[in-house]
Amino acid sequence: MSFPRASGILLHPTSLPSRGGIGDFGPSAYAFADFLVSARQGLWQVLPLGPLGYGNSPYSSTSAFAGNPLLISLDRLADHGWIDRGRVDALAALAGEVEAVDYLEVFHEKLPLLFEAARNFVRSAAPKARSRFESFCRQNQWWLDDFVLFDGLRARFLLESWNRWPRKLAHRDAVAIEKAHAEMRDELDVRRTVQFFFFEQWQALRAYCAQRSIRVVGDIAIFVNLDSADVWTHPDLFRLTPELLPEVVAGVPPDFFSKDGQRWGNPLYRWDVMKERGYAWWIDRMRWVTQNFDYIRLDHFRGFSQFWEIPASEPTAIHGRWVDGPKDDLFGKLSEVLGGLPFFAEDLGYITADVHALRERLKIPGMAVLQFGFGNVGAHTHLPHTFTAEKVVYTGTHDNDTLLGWWKSAATEYERQQVKTYLGQCEDGLNWAMIRAASDSVASLCVVPLQDPLGLGSAARMNVPSSDTGNWRWRFAAELLRPELAKKLAVLAEVSDRIPQPLPATANEEWVA
Repeated sequence: MSFPRASGILLHPTSLPSRGGIGDFGPSAYAFADFLVSARQGLWQVLPLGPLGYGNSPYSSTSAFAGNPLLISLDRLADHGWIDRGRVDALAALAGEVEAVDYLEVFHEKLPLLFEAARNFVRSAAPKARSRFESFCRQNQWWLDDFVLFDGLRARFLLESWNRWPRKLAHRDAVAIEKAHAEMRDELDVRRTVQFFFFEQWQALRAYCAQRSIRVVGDIAIFVNLDSADVWTHPDLFRLTPELLPEVVAGVPPDFFSKDGQRWGNPLYRWDVMKERGYAWWIDRMRWVTQNFDYIRLDHFRGFSQFWEIPASEPTAIHGRWVDGPKDDLFGKLSEVLGGLPFFAEDLGYITADVHALRERLKIPGMAVLQFGFGNVGAHTHLPHTFTAEKVVYTGTHDNDTLLGWWKSAATEYERQQVKTYLGQCEDGLNWAMIRAASDSVASLCVVPLQDPLGLGSAARMNVPSSDTGNWRWRFAAELLRPELAKKLAVLAEVSDRIPQPLPATANEEWVA
């Protein structure tokens, strides 16, 4: 798919300066959208929005379909009367408004208020709100019922992985599942309401963006967690043993950055079974993401061509092997059922000719990251003179240090010289020279992590791959979104012909959460 020329900002909602210790879909999200408008930016890219699992990573979710409750705005719930305003105001001091996210504290302080609001809704929702809720439950029953039961049982068993639950529940014995539904009926309604809150608020924010010509870019991980509603509900789609343990797991082999490779631990798919079933699970997944995002980044696109298969008994990724993925077969079925999809591919790292060929056959744009472009001649595919319009260019990603952090602490002397030669004088900083190079390139889409125009260093880094602690915590202060910053970005968008294009008109819905 070809994208109209545009530029935008990568910012996960957790990084917003909302109350309650973590960013959410409340007033600060709307203020950020207003900043994008003043900066003439047509894209807002987020990371995956699912419920958090291991390590609080958005790429380690307990569902491919559900939303992260921590992103629900208590302020908006209070506006609609689902929780007392004073209860929300009491959270104002939690971790300040801009300190790094303390997930333990946020889970402890915010979640009880969300569930209190949901119980209030269940008890006293007016007919209009009740009707919207019931419609949401009907339309999403295909994933919602399994997820809320999984989520409730996971809480009951103190976050123990589902394959260590009592055997009948782990194996989804019909009698045991029916009994759990009966015992937890009221709790499941509350958990459905929490998901209703999430998607009401998300679609309201999306509508606000759409009315202002801002397209929202989503990010979809190729693999799902073992400890997820998806694997518990569909164990036959994954390569598990009779004891419900992974036979093999996902990762990537050793490379320049990691001598042991990366052992992600996600269970691998039974692609043969998925094919027999017409890729129904993937069709459901991709239909769902197109209902929630305008454009979609496919993480680890290489895995659709070939994936690194690691025996589950191996402690590292060293002793794995490349195995063929579904390739054109999956995407042909997606196209047949869903039509043209607004994908672009994360095709970073060691990418072979067959992966490029697959992407080109499918007419899916690839990515380039300027920060990667200066190490050697082979890295020049990340520099603008090699681009075509079928490219999405970034200055950096959530997995990289910020531009200034990289420049000050990680760039080699060779890279520094190459940057100076390529970009020339950088009077307003290396970060702005890179941003201008990305925006001026022929790539159709240009995306910049917010840390880079803010000129922030390594302390603002979002994630260090292969590190289990300290990630996904960065937040910014609202006062950093200054009018002069918006003006600078706006002028650059104008001169590089990246002015936002209007979106098709959408129904004017009245949201109740």
